Amino acid sequence: MNCNWFKLFLRVNKVEYGKNLLLKGVPIIFNKSGAKLKIGDNVTVKSSFLSNLIGLYSRTIIVTRTPEAEIQIGDNVGISGATIYARKKINIGDNTLIGGNVKILDNDFHPIEIEARNLDDKDKIGTKPVIIGSNCFIGCNSIILKGTVLGDGCVVGAGAVVSGKFEENSVIAGNPARAIKKIEQ
Repeated sequence: MNCNWFKLFLRVNKVEYGKNLLLKGVPIIFNKSGAKLKIGDNVTVKSSFLSNLIGLYSRTIIVTRTPEAEIQIGDNVGISGATIYARKKINIGDNTLIGGNVKILDNDFHPIEIEARNLDDKDKIGTKPVIIGSNCFIGCNSIILKGTVLGDGCVVGAGAVVSGKFEENSVIAGNPARAIKKIEQ
């Protein structure tokens, strides 16, 4: 795909990106006015069905939803049909691979309290930053929930629902996800 027009769109929307950004398919990347969205060098974003044979359900979606939101994606990161949606902060370290159809969310999308939800009070949406270290691998169809912190070198098993803090080099699996072993270096 000739992605020069899309890169121009990114610049107009104040998305910072490094050299060698490779787009396979057309992702949805939106940066709310006032927010910060930065993509590092040598990042690959796969957004078409045939770009990853695991079978992508949708294009990659990367969105800052509020003016104070921040998404930082490090160097040499691979993303396949994932959703990265920030109201506060999501930080993804260098050399991290994000498998097909992963969801990374720093918020609840809707208020938990009934009255606030019925009023659609966006100020009552629960948010906590998500920090994913360097050299991590997030398996396909995983969900990384608000407040999650993954140390460097973590591996998340396919389909895991992850919430909480995990030490570096942890293998994390299940629903709810828990550390099942440590990778020895």
